Amino acid sequence: MISHSYSFVLRSAALCGVALLSFLNCSSTSSDLANNDNSGNGNSTGDPVNVWLTKGDQSIKLQQQNTVYFSSAINNYSTIEIDPSQVFQTIDGFGYTLTGGSVEVINQLSAAKKQELLNDLFSSSGIGVNYLRISIGASDLNSEVFTYDDIPAGQTDPMLAQFSLTKDQALIQMLKDILVINPNIKILATPWSAPVWMKDNGNSKGGSLKPEYYGVYAQYFVKYIQAMKAQGIKIDAVTPQNEPLHPGNNPSMYMTAGNQATFIKNNLGPAFQAANITAKIIAYDHNCDDPAYPLAILNDPAANPYVDGSAFHLYAGDISALSTVHNLFPSKNVYFTEQWTSSTGGFSGDLDWHIKNVIIGSMRNWSKTALEWNIANNASFGPHTPGGCTQCKGAITVNGASDYEKNVAYYIIAHASKFVPVNSQRIASTQGGNLSTVAFKTPEGKTVLIVQNSNTTDKSFNIKYNQKTAPVTISGSSTATYVF
Repeated sequence: MISHSYSFVLRSAALCGVALLSFLNCSSTSSDLANNDNSGNGNSTGDPVNVWLTKGDQSIKLQQQNTVYFSSAINNYSTIEIDPSQVFQTIDGFGYTLTGGSVEVINQLSAAKKQELLNDLFSSSGIGVNYLRISIGASDLNSEVFTYDDIPAGQTDPMLAQFSLTKDQALIQMLKDILVINPNIKILATPWSAPVWMKDNGNSKGGSLKPEYYGVYAQYFVKYIQAMKAQGIKIDAVTPQNEPLHPGNNPSMYMTAGNQATFIKNNLGPAFQAANITAKIIAYDHNCDDPAYPLAILNDPAANPYVDGSAFHLYAGDISALSTVHNLFPSKNVYFTEQWTSSTGGFSGDLDWHIKNVIIGSMRNWSKTALEWNIANNASFGPHTPGGCTQCKGAITVNGASDYEKNVAYYIIAHASKFVPVNSQRIASTQGGNLSTVAFKTPEGKTVLIVQNSNTTDKSFNIKYNQKTAPVTISGSSTATYVF
């Protein structure tokens, strides 16, 4: 699942600052969500602002702080101004990839502990994860490599008579459990490889789809979406290939922009149309260093009508690539669909970099989603396929039947997912002084401001909204969410 240079993810970023805010009526049974006295400023004469905080030194993790208030008082603080009249994209959600390995380790928990974790992740009283990415067949964070039509070497199955979801029954059951908790969760499905008999190298790693199997592979997607629907699982969108320019993973498949455009316009798009499938087709699903790839597909007049937008990762390039594509095709959506945290990374540096780039950065560059990589793994950063990622750290580490711990990716997503529901809209917010910001208006009319303080020292500033100000102080190397 990972490609190109990973070193920048592990670099020592300035210690992170992110402060999180909660809805006024937001509560949680999680032990992390305790009240804390590290407060902002203000008096109780104006409208209240709820504040939630995570500190890079881990002394506070997603804890609600003392309430602050809007007032007309004057001070000499710098100002972050929110302008609700400037409205940008509608948000589809925040979340993770539910890998086969994640399912395997979560299922090792006792029934009660597993339910506790799923409730914490997906319920409105927990962190409210509302978007999931899953693999079509195995990803590299499965215990084994498989597709849904694996047959003996030397054979082919052009009618897909052997197609079966049997090897993903555990994933399907967990999705059903999650849908009980959140029936409206959106699901993006992505293949890491086509069945090997469709590929020019006959191998799960690398190789390309043979042109004579483009039509068959399109029907493979159709059968998958129909089979999942029969299980009560709606696939909201697909990408044709995970990281199409990274054939070194296991499984993986190389797919050029020209080949993907051909596949979409001649096969996948028409197949979906003929089968009355409404799942979106999202192009690319790879790094921000090559916006020319999705642009080539969007510039193809026959492929363009079938494509909803483009998906990105940030193992190389700059997050502004999303705006580059959006500005050239403003009617098409952009999505941020994957970023891993490493077993060798530090909490503070990862929190800082990911909040700044994955959460704030992707949202300020028009993304409808922000997804971290896998939800869960074990203490050895497994399971994974032979040749799969050995350093990918899940949001959750499962240590035994009754024990799991929450890692930095949990808090990265939680600072957004808990407070920004589906169909929220990004609104304008200023930033500066090494404070990164993004703001939203929720369907319920609440305003949510996420602020990252990359300074090592505390910073005081005013939140300005509708000509009133709320003076607040955010701890150094911290993230805060403000909700009012």
